[in-house]
Amino acid sequence: MKHWLLLLVAAGFEVGWVVGLRGFSLARPGWAAATIASYLLSFVFLALAVRGIPLGVAYAVWTGIGVVGAFAYGAAALNERPAPLQLVFAGIVLAGVIGLYATTPHGPPANPSQASE
Repeated sequence: MKHWLLLLVAAGFEVGWVVGLRGFSLARPGWAAATIASYLLSFVFLALAVRGIPLGVAYAVWTGIGVVGAFAYGAAALNERPAPLQLVFAGIVLAGVIGLYATTPHGPPANPSQASE
């Protein structure tokens, strides 16, 4: 479960750096630094998460949450109005993320070489 929490944190930073791109400018060094830091932290937490979650699953969940999170942020905070079909497809991505989580074993890795803790 710890690795899934790390993956959730990684995905949160993923959304953060994507959102940060909207205001990214070298003329705004604080904003640029926060965006870059979020980018780096996203990868750090993803790297920690893949120690206990299969790589393909972790990457798909990480990007899926990033996609849906950025989409939701745009709709909620930036007043972007998604078309009904866009909402359907975002829901499909979210269903894929939930499906990957639900069908991935949450115990110790089957391959002892994956256990690096």
